[in-house]
Amino acid sequence: MELHKSTAHELHNLLVEKKISSLEITTSIYERIEKLDKKINSYITLTKESALQKAKGVDKKISKGEEISSLSGIPIAIKDIISTKEIRTTCGSKILSNYIPIYDATVIEKLKKADAVILGKTNMDEFAMGSSTENSAYGVCRNPWNISTIPGGSSGGSAACVAADFAPLSLGSDTGGSIRQPASMCGVVGLKPTYGRVSRYGLVAFASSLDQIGSFTKDVRDTAIILNIIAGHDSMDSTSVPEDVPNYTKHLINNAKNLKIGVPKEYFIKGTSKEVEKTILNSIETFKKLGAEILEISLPHTEYAVAAYYIIAPAEASSNLARYDGVHYGYRTKDEGRGARDGDISAIVDMYERTRDEGFGDEVKRRIMLGTYALSSGYYEAYYLKALKVRTLIKNDFDEAFKKCDVIITPVSPTPAFKIGEKISDPLQMYLSDIFTIPVNLAGLPAISLPCGFSSEGLPIGLQIIGKPFDEGKILQASYTFEQNTEYHLKKPKLN
Repeated sequence: MELHKSTAHELHNLLVEKKISSLEITTSIYERIEKLDKKINSYITLTKESALQKAKGVDKKISKGEEISSLSGIPIAIKDIISTKEIRTTCGSKILSNYIPIYDATVIEKLKKADAVILGKTNMDEFAMGSSTENSAYGVCRNPWNISTIPGGSSGGSAACVAADFAPLSLGSDTGGSIRQPASMCGVVGLKPTYGRVSRYGLVAFASSLDQIGSFTKDVRDTAIILNIIAGHDSMDSTSVPEDVPNYTKHLINNAKNLKIGVPKEYFIKGTSKEVEKTILNSIETFKKLGAEILEISLPHTEYAVAAYYIIAPAEASSNLARYDGVHYGYRTKDEGRGARDGDISAIVDMYERTRDEGFGDEVKRRIMLGTYALSSGYYEAYYLKALKVRTLIKNDFDEAFKKCDVIITPVSPTPAFKIGEKISDPLQMYLSDIFTIPVNLAGLPAISLPCGFSSEGLPIGLQIIGKPFDEGKILQASYTFEQNTEYHLKKPKLN
């Protein structure tokens, strides 16, 4: 039995029936990682010893007849921007290469309470700044469908490890599409919940008003299962919303009748691959055949989303990353400058500058500089405040659209996965990779990416389904219905 190919819910059923053990599952997956991840580079840190111990503990509970959760004994990978107690958390950066948190993020506490088995920390763009996972201090991550292409970003490692069967599921974070875009490019399911639905406590901040933790899975059922575990109010997170958490698996209903689907004309624009456009239109036709009502809608301020995002996000990043100065924790330049230890002010300033210059990568420096400029005297009102007003207009567009429809369908990315190195020297082209995902973060909405087809080169293409605030149940129902009537999620990359 090839356990690494199974979904989390399939593995759970086998555990309950005592046909396999958690130790067997975990060992099987580590064997695959050790054999093949050198081609993909999806992990930064592996936690094999503690994972095997956890698996043995779950097996003891099962042998005693104790009740287990839906994720007990199930291996999971964690994006390396989520704090894990006593496990290195680098954020894909040099400046945090030696940082070991003394506490767990709330989502990690919940996973541990559910007895999930943490496999390790996954590769990512440094501080979640990127769309290709080429900005990692630990090497480029590759797409399992074609290792010459990018896996998407910034959660590229979390998407690639699920696609390559190096984990049945994983956690990522989404600031402007960093779950949905890599999910699309790697042919897996990626959910960005409503802002405030899942606690951000312990998520190392990039842009605090946009960041959201979510999941990567092999199918929609697993997405509902993990959301049941990680969703909910958290007093440690001031942006967490005290909304009741429904049982999301009850929304897994194969039924599109009476479902009103909005299709925004602004999301089918020049620059979108013809293959992507055709695949999305075919997916809409599938819903139509299943009984859904298709409505053309307009989201008129969509064209301003990327510009607004790249003022708001860097502005928040410049504030959040100011703490990395070589003093409190993390990397410090080896050449501190004469007099630094004696309190000489110029030497201390020099140490700050050298630490940040050596510790931050080019993309992070670029965004810090953009953000600091946008927040500086004389430019705050002209740029940052204006971007916030545009953000409100974008949210209002969605509010109006949802008066007519239940969910909105769009592409996830304008193109399938592109070649490694193709856009890394052209930041503007790279930023446009997130043109269809960014508006969702600006409006704080839930959205999912699920496989809906393949390019002529055999690369996955994803379908984005956007829902109303805290209506993850509706997008899960729509996604589950599509999945049950297609077979795209069953296809696997040929990784030998």
